[in-house]
Amino acid sequence: MIKYFKKISENKYFKFFTNLYVITSLLFLFWMLFMDTNSMIFHKELNNEIRDLTEQRNKLKIEIEKDKKLIKDLNDIDNYEKFARENFYMKKDDEEIYIIEYKDTIKN
Repeated sequence: MIKYFKKISENKYFKFFTNLYVITSLLFLFWMLFMDTNSMIFHKELNNEIRDLTEQRNKLKIEIEKDKKLIKDLNDIDNYEKFARENFYMKKDDEEIYIIEYKDTIKN
């Protein structure tokens, strides 16, 4: 048993990793990477959230531009009437509306 311990203690890796400074540095590194409130894991989650929010912001900007264009188009009374007829099935008093649905467009 003593021979075995002596053999291990002469190993260069054992000497390196049993050094007090190395042990302290490894513990500090482990603490900062995983255990601290500002850990790398927390930063990775925040970066993912920032990326998702940026993508959502870009999608919403595109949607805002579409809505601005729609509002601009709806200022004309003819476009306004066309929009109401197509999207809300509105009609004039003397008209009838027939909605034709095909089998491939019906959602179950």
